[in-house]
Amino acid sequence: MKDKPRVSIRRVLRDDEQEFVHLMRGSMALHEPWITPPTNPVLFKYYLQRVNREDHAGFVITRVEDNRIVGVININNIVRGSFQSASLGYYVGAEFQGEGYMQEGLQQLVAYAFNTMGLHRLEANIQPENTRSANLVARCGFVKEGYSEAFLFINGAWRDHERWCCIAQRPGLRATAQHSTVMVPAGSQSLEKDT
Repeated sequence: MKDKPRVSIRRVLRDDEQEFVHLMRGSMALHEPWITPPTNPVLFKYYLQRVNREDHAGFVITRVEDNRIVGVININNIVRGSFQSASLGYYVGAEFQGEGYMQEGLQQLVAYAFNTMGLHRLEANIQPENTRSANLVARCGFVKEGYSEAFLFINGAWRDHERWCCIAQRPGLRATAQHSTVMVPAGSQSLEKDT
């Protein structure tokens, strides 16, 4: 018998601001120097504007038992046409690290991105010293493709990154007929708008 999911993913909502910002503010030491998530209402507003564009999508990972936000996964720079590719950004709340929630959430997100959004390739660009992040994507089926010097501008400097990717195993451009394992809590914004 398959274990029940401990987390679900859903689109980030405006109503998430207080919980989201509080979680990220309390996780700053964990996230530096890798990323800079929104830690105040103004930055959250700009974050929402970005992830609600056609070429981005923002998801929160929520714990099933109490619907608390435990982490975030963003699908960035979505390119359609014959490419059907995007890059990922993700971060966990410090109080939830090491619980396996990010792995479960990332596995659900990959299934959703491939099966519902119709993406073919997801890329995670990870600074070489960030071994926890590399271990996470490896556990989720990503493979290391290479190394990019001065790839992203983070915390005031151009940072080298390893390129990790996961590719959908289907022959065509469109999403498969399979249904994603994504769970949507009652009253949440539906994930079905991408179908």
